[in-house]
Amino acid sequence: MDVILSREYLPIMILLGLAIGLGLILILAAAILAVSDPNPEKISAYECGFNAFDDARMKFDVRFYLVSILFIIFDLEIAFLFPWAVSFNVMTDAAFWSMMVFLTVLTVGFAYEWKKGALEWE
Repeated sequence: MDVILSREYLPIMILLGLAIGLGLILILAAAILAVSDPNPEKISAYECGFNAFDDARMKFDVRFYLVSILFIIFDLEIAFLFPWAVSFNVMTDAAFWSMMVFLTVLTVGFAYEWKKGALEWE
């Protein structure tokens, strides 16, 4: 029984060993072969090609977070809609209506954010 079980997991163990070994080799090669010539110009912090002109810990407007959350929500919506649309012809009524509830919740949330002005910039 143990021999059969180990044969089934052998490809996974080989792949895991190769991944760990390659990762260690690449990390060691980078540490050994990398050119290290630090100077103030190289290690200075810059943003978009020029020196930072403000504190990096400044507060962001909450609208940046709202837009990023909207992006994630609609990205997940598309990720759920593709498999749902592909299997549409063999779908049960429960699967169809559960997706309709999901889309309704997303639409109501989007309308709420739009009405509150979260997507408008001044």
